[in-house]
Amino acid sequence: MIKVRAGNDRGHAKHGWLDSRHSFSFAEYYDPAFMGFSDLRVINDDWVDPGAGFGTHPHQDMEIITYVLEGTVEHRDTMNTHSRVSAGEVQIMSAGSGVRHSEYNASSTEPLNFLQIWIIPNQRDAEPRYGQKDFSDSAGITLLISPDGEEGSLPIRQDTRVYKILINSEALPFKPAPKRIYYVQIARGELSLNGTALTAGDGAYIVEEESLTFSADQQAEALLFELRSF
Repeated sequence: MIKVRAGNDRGHAKHGWLDSRHSFSFAEYYDPAFMGFSDLRVINDDWVDPGAGFGTHPHQDMEIITYVLEGTVEHRDTMNTHSRVSAGEVQIMSAGSGVRHSEYNASSTEPLNFLQIWIIPNQRDAEPRYGQKDFSDSAGITLLISPDGEEGSLPIRQDTRVYKILINSEALPFKPAPKRIYYVQIARGELSLNGTALTAGDGAYIVEEESLTFSADQQAEALLFELRSF
């Protein structure tokens, strides 16, 4: 089964400096039909005005992934991390027992676009930790995040894997693992998944598919989440 979550049907919030689309219920957007998928709780597609951003705020017991599509995030947190995360880079912050952080558009002239993703952890009150890596040179299907940091990926406190799919006028096969479910989020461009057309902003639930084939006529980019089955 492949069930499409159309990008235009996502929740929408406009707060002056922030234009955000919510794949799942978040903040003032609530829809009981879209409360997440397995341990995947949030995918927000955020556009942030130049020089603006999220002031210091708290998180606890959540794995928070930032996937930058355009621009640079300036990040500070109470773990004494001060970093910049640019397009092509991935950041993961395990909030654990509690952390406070801020996220700003590092540019005073250019917009910032990133996907913010929340994964429910399999541990509570763990020690907060931070990871960041540049995957801008990757092509095809690349493992970004995994429980054990395998294949050079960033570690996460959950039985979840996140793959980057970068496709260029080709077909990419992917073999789903047994007893796992998947969610795909299209970041840029248009692609076909087992014959189902998807475009930027769209997502899709993937259940009990024996094989997956991603294909595109031009360059497209997506994130594929491998999750625990219900």
